[in-house]
Amino acid sequence: MSETMIGIIGGSGVYDIDGLQNAEWVSVKTPWGDPSDQILTGTLDGVKMAFLPRHGRGHMHSPTTVPYRANIDALKRLGVTDVVSVSACGSFREEMAPGDFVIVDQFIDRTFAREKSFFGTGCVAHVSVAHPTCPRLSSACQTAALDAGINVHMGGTYLAMEGPQFSTVAESKMYRDSWGADVIGMTNMPEAKLAREAELCYASVAMITDFDSWHPEHGAVDITEIIATLTGNADKGRALVSRLPNLLGAERDPCEHGCDRALEYAILTSPDMRDPEVVGKLDAVAGRVLG
Repeated sequence: MSETMIGIIGGSGVYDIDGLQNAEWVSVKTPWGDPSDQILTGTLDGVKMAFLPRHGRGHMHSPTTVPYRANIDALKRLGVTDVVSVSACGSFREEMAPGDFVIVDQFIDRTFAREKSFFGTGCVAHVSVAHPTCPRLSSACQTAALDAGINVHMGGTYLAMEGPQFSTVAESKMYRDSWGADVIGMTNMPEAKLAREAELCYASVAMITDFDSWHPEHGAVDITEIIATLTGNADKGRALVSRLPNLLGAERDPCEHGCDRALEYAILTSPDMRDPEVVGKLDAVAGRVLG
């Protein structure tokens, strides 16, 4: 068994964790640059926690400029084992209404201006993201949401768009009707892919703020309505997070779904051809398999 450390990546509206004991903001250096902000560490109900505001305190980073690689690397360096992403999103489904939460299990990645891998020339690796979220961790998030009285939907496809603008009506209808997406956001990719490369269990909690622009009775996305819904969602998000330590426990077995062993057979570059500089940057992310 190993020690559990829950990492929360907070999206729009979620900027801290209530009730953390021995809370301290710490700076983490990474080979991929600085993370979005310092990371708030502490314990909650006897379980180690780390909180990273995705956009930085004060919302300094746009979805495109979030330093995704630095964020995941920093959490891994701190000893995080389980990452829960909490983010705002729009909905393509009548039954998934503003104020509801969706535990995402699939993604369509439409981002194009972001670095999406820790690996590349000098050390090539290919991990599977066929099932990009961890069922065990996702189930714990569902249980926590239900216990907090949140209307939660288990399973859904998240369309990750580049942003920062919201969708046109034509795009929104295509994502909904032709592509079968359930929710839309701007930040879960490449975050989920990088978490898999770092052998971290990852779950995505999408907090619905609006119906996007496809809905004939709601019109264009209204940022003032989104902000109002965000406030309520943030309280619910913190309530969900506060219940996770008791559900996950202070110790954990190896992930039954293999998230913590994703690199086992993923690295293709032969040891004698690996670039030492590249390998050095991978010390936290892939040190288990690179030695």
